[in-house]
Amino acid sequence: MDWRSLLARHICLLLAICLPLGWLTDAYGAMLAAGLFIYLIWMSYHIVRLQKWLATAEEGVEPPEANGFWGEIFDSLYYAQRREREKRHALEAVIERAQASTAALRDAIILIDRNGNLEWWNRAAEQLLGLRQPQDYGQPIANLVRHPKFYEYFNKGDYQEPLELASPVNANQHLHILITRFGEGDRLLLVRDVSRLHQLEQMRKDFVANVSHELRTPLTVIAGYLETLVDNAAEDTNPRWLRALGQMQQQASRMQHLIDDLLLLAKLEATDYPAENKPVAVTPLLQIIQQDARALSGQRGHKITLDADASLALKGSEAELRSAFSNLVFNAVKYTPDGGQIRIRWWQDAHGAQMSVSDSGPGIEARHLPRLTERFYRVDASRASSTGGTGLGLAIVKHVLIRHHGHLEIESTPGKGSVFTCVFESSQTASMTASAIAVHQH
Repeated sequence: MDWRSLLARHICLLLAICLPLGWLTDAYGAMLAAGLFIYLIWMSYHIVRLQKWLATAEEGVEPPEANGFWGEIFDSLYYAQRREREKRHALEAVIERAQASTAALRDAIILIDRNGNLEWWNRAAEQLLGLRQPQDYGQPIANLVRHPKFYEYFNKGDYQEPLELASPVNANQHLHILITRFGEGDRLLLVRDVSRLHQLEQMRKDFVANVSHELRTPLTVIAGYLETLVDNAAEDTNPRWLRALGQMQQQASRMQHLIDDLLLLAKLEATDYPAENKPVAVTPLLQIIQQDARALSGQRGHKITLDADASLALKGSEAELRSAFSNLVFNAVKYTPDGGQIRIRWWQDAHGAQMSVSDSGPGIEARHLPRLTERFYRVDASRASSTGGTGLGLAIVKHVLIRHHGHLEIESTPGKGSVFTCVFESSQTASMTASAIAVHQH
C-alpha cells in the first residue's frame, strides 16, 4: 500500500468518526480538531517508540508490537536491519580472514593514504621496518623510514622500478620495496627481505673483482713477453709463427680490455653515487670523444657530427661520463657500415638534459632491446667477436647513468639505424659561464 492510499484511508476513518460526533454535538469544527489532535498524538506515540527502539535496541532484539501501518514499518525495518547485520558479519569475516592471511606473510604490506600517512600494516612490517602499534597510526611514512633514498623514491612518485635499501631495524638486512597506487591517491607498500639475494650478489661482485685483479698481473706479463717476441722476431722467422704470435697478442689485448671493464663495473657497483659531484663541461668532453671516434673510424669514412649546447653542464664524475659517452659513440663507429652517418647531440628540454648518439647502422630487432644492457648479452655473437667488444659496454653505460640520476633510452629500426639517448634529471644539470666556456674552448 502506497502513502496516498494510506493517507486517504486515514482521512476517511477520521471523517467517519468525527462527522457523526459533530452531528450529535452540533460542533463539527471542534470534533474535527479533536480528531486531528488525537491522530497526531497517536502518530507521535509510535514515532517515539520507533526512535527509542532504533536508539537502544541491541542486536537481535525484536521491534515493539504494533498493528496496521506502524506494524508494517517496524517489521520492514527489523528485517532490513537483520539483512544488513548478516552482510556486516560476512564482511567482517572476510576482513578478518584477509588480515589473518596478510599477518602470516613474511613480506610486509603497508597501506598509505593520499597524504602519505600510515593506515594499516601487517606484522612483518613491524619486523622489517620497525613500525609500532598503535603509536605509529596516522604518522607520515617518510618520518618513520628515515633513509634519503626512500624519501626521494617515495616523493618522486615514479614507482616503475623497485627500491633496495638497508632495513632501518637491522643494517645487515636488505629490503626490496615496491609501491603501487590504488584508489584516489592511496598507495600500497610491499617490502620483502632480500638479504640472501643481496649476499649472493655481493659474493658474485667480490668474486669477479678478485678474479679480475688476480688475472691482470699474469696477463700483463704474458702481453709484455708477446710484444717482446714480436718486436725481436728475426726476418727469417716462419710466417706461421708470426701469425700465431699476432693472434695471441690480439687475444691478450682483448682479455685485458675485458678485465678493465669488469674492474670498472665492480667499482661502479660498489657505491650508489660518484665520489665527485662537480659540474662537468660536456661539450668539450664530447668534442674529444668525436676526435677519438674519427681516429677509430680511420679509412672507413664515417661522417661524425656534433651538435651540443656549450652552456649546458652536468654534475657528476667526468671520468665516468667519458666512459659512458665514449662507449655509445665507439659502438656506433664499430657497427655502422663504412661511409655511414653518426650524429652526437647534447641538449636540454622539459624532460631534462639529454645526450644522444644516432647512427645509420643495421639496426636492432625489438626483441633484443630490453636485454641490451645485460652483461655479455650479444645480439649477434659472430658480429660482436669481429668488432672486438667485451659485451660490457652498455652495462657500464647503464650503471654510470644510474649513479648520475639518469637512464638509457634505446630506439632502433632494423635496416635504418639506432638512437641511444642518455636522459638526466634537470636537478643534475648546471650552467657554464661565458668565461668557463672560453677556457674550455681554448
